[in-house]
Amino acid sequence: MTSQVSSPAEPADGTVVGEHVGGQRHAPSDSPGEKEVRRLDRVIIRFAGDSGDGMQLTGDRFTSETASFGNDLSTLPNFPAEIRAPAGTLPGVSSFQLHFADHDILTPGDAPNVLVAMNPAALKANIADVPRGAEIIVNTDEFTKRAMQKVGYETSPLEDGSLDGYSVHPVPLTTLTVEALKEFDLSRKDAGRSKNMFALGLLSWMYHRPTEGTEKFLATKFAKKPAIAAANIAAFRAGWNFGETTEDFAVSYEVAPASKAFPTGTYRNISGNLALSYGLVAASRQADLPLYLGSYPITPASDILHELSRHKNFGVRTFQAEDEIAGIGAALGAAFGGSLAVTTTSGPGVALKSETIGLAVSLELPLLVIDIQRGGPSTGLPTKTEQADLLQAMYGRNGEAPVPIVAPCTPADCFDAALEAARIALTYRTPVFLLSDGYLANGSEPWRIPEVDQLPDLRVQFAQGTNHTLENGEDVFWPYKRDPQTLARPWAIPGTPGLEHRIGGIEKQDGSGHISYDPANHEFMVRTRQAKIDGIEVPDLVVDDPADASGEGAKLLVLGWGSTYGPITAAVRRLRKEGGKVAQAHLRHLNPFPGNLGEVLRRYEKVVIPEMNLGQLATLIRAKYLVNAHSYNQVNGMPFKAEQLATALKEAIDG
Repeated sequence: MTSQVSSPAEPADGTVVGEHVGGQRHAPSDSPGEKEVRRLDRVIIRFAGDSGDGMQLTGDRFTSETASFGNDLSTLPNFPAEIRAPAGTLPGVSSFQLHFADHDILTPGDAPNVLVAMNPAALKANIADVPRGAEIIVNTDEFTKRAMQKVGYETSPLEDGSLDGYSVHPVPLTTLTVEALKEFDLSRKDAGRSKNMFALGLLSWMYHRPTEGTEKFLATKFAKKPAIAAANIAAFRAGWNFGETTEDFAVSYEVAPASKAFPTGTYRNISGNLALSYGLVAASRQADLPLYLGSYPITPASDILHELSRHKNFGVRTFQAEDEIAGIGAALGAAFGGSLAVTTTSGPGVALKSETIGLAVSLELPLLVIDIQRGGPSTGLPTKTEQADLLQAMYGRNGEAPVPIVAPCTPADCFDAALEAARIALTYRTPVFLLSDGYLANGSEPWRIPEVDQLPDLRVQFAQGTNHTLENGEDVFWPYKRDPQTLARPWAIPGTPGLEHRIGGIEKQDGSGHISYDPANHEFMVRTRQAKIDGIEVPDLVVDDPADASGEGAKLLVLGWGSTYGPITAAVRRLRKEGGKVAQAHLRHLNPFPGNLGEVLRRYEKVVIPEMNLGQLATLIRAKYLVNAHSYNQVNGMPFKAEQLATALKEAIDG
């Protein structure tokens, strides 16, 4: 969905308007008979239930309507790795958290203001994150003795007083849904499957979300099953009407559009993987090259394969290979043939692709290796997030095989990161790593759709003829004769007359490309390939360090990369609001580093690097720049919380 924002841009300082414990501003109702409407500046909602309860669909639909309404938003889908985890168990709980606001926000929120719990397992798995005073909507139909015992409840939490500190709304969602669908020829079990739509309707009423988009979506999704479409729409409407008529929900809430948070433009809600897919298509069009994806399905990268397969009209070819090695082999072959070649994977797949990445380094062909990082090692946590593949991307190949590394920082930024990775690959004739992660891939936020004339020109010049003259005067084509500026070798398309040349993994003679075992030539080629990567033009690192009235800046620098951008920025805003002095910088280019990074690091007494690993960037920074960078690490499969980071940074300032 897209929405228009026409107000001027306004700096976002993280200021929260309204009186907050949820940021409430009370608005009296127009007449005594109407329900009260309260205005909020932001809300965090978490839908939770079995992995078969449709929580991801419910959250996605609520998000889409919120985006079309014009709120700023950030989401955190969280689901088990199993296709259908055991029903009613803690490992089988799936959740979707959405933070939306009338101002600029950066994270899905630390703790939900509203928890929708579809069963006892969902309640137990999430209650620790819910602050006292928050609202909890529970599906009482699922709180049977057996279901509660399955997750360790000896007594009902709805009756034993353990939820007294919360605003609990007991709602028989299943029964109400079945009653609403009694005119349809559905069994109780089939009718009960629409309870997520009933819950979505109720929450849509509570927060004044648009409904037309969801009804249209359901009609389209179940177009071949009109009875199912009608039943889901009826359940959705019944949930809305229940909120309107029941006395248990005496208040509804309004969150105004975030019109002042965005520059003028057309916006849509977008996930990281979708933005990355669009970025790859845009890169191929800007390069005037066909896009070729050689891939093997792996969580959480598979959505890129799914999405790109829909865009054959843009010259996209997708190949679902039999394994990871075949996927990258096909992609490298496509690069040799003149395509913008891409392979997508996650950490375990990178390990399998490493030999072919080394071959691409040796052949000096453009290739995008997109790693959507997840928890490891081995199979690890397929549906959880982590940043632990940085050292693998940097060094995970035999021999000296340097590869540039680019990392997006938000879901929408995945679009720009794809264009930047393509620029480097095409300009310097090298494989390039793009390191996203599960948090960015599945999370979503508003994205300003760029104008085509704002996109970079990525067109390349293929080799057209001979480029070297031998001592005997013969004009020949040398496949490893380099551009003096970029050190890139010519890109010669197979079948071009006179440009025949051999390829392979054995070391090449400089210039001619003939097989060479000469020790001096090997050292020259190794150093030249490294110099090519070191010489890649990347922008200087931008530091956000607001000086105080005396002109004195911060003594602490927080340095991040990848998806830690949102939590770090939110934490820095909190500290500054409290009067703390802290500077922030975020790396997009991890190999090579920006040219001014060393000078930036030496400016500060303390450098803290938060990472969702055990300190991989910190290790690289310490080794290269000899600074005492302090790590702050988390590897629990979840993104940092802003309050958690703010506390750690305050301790670093005070210490």
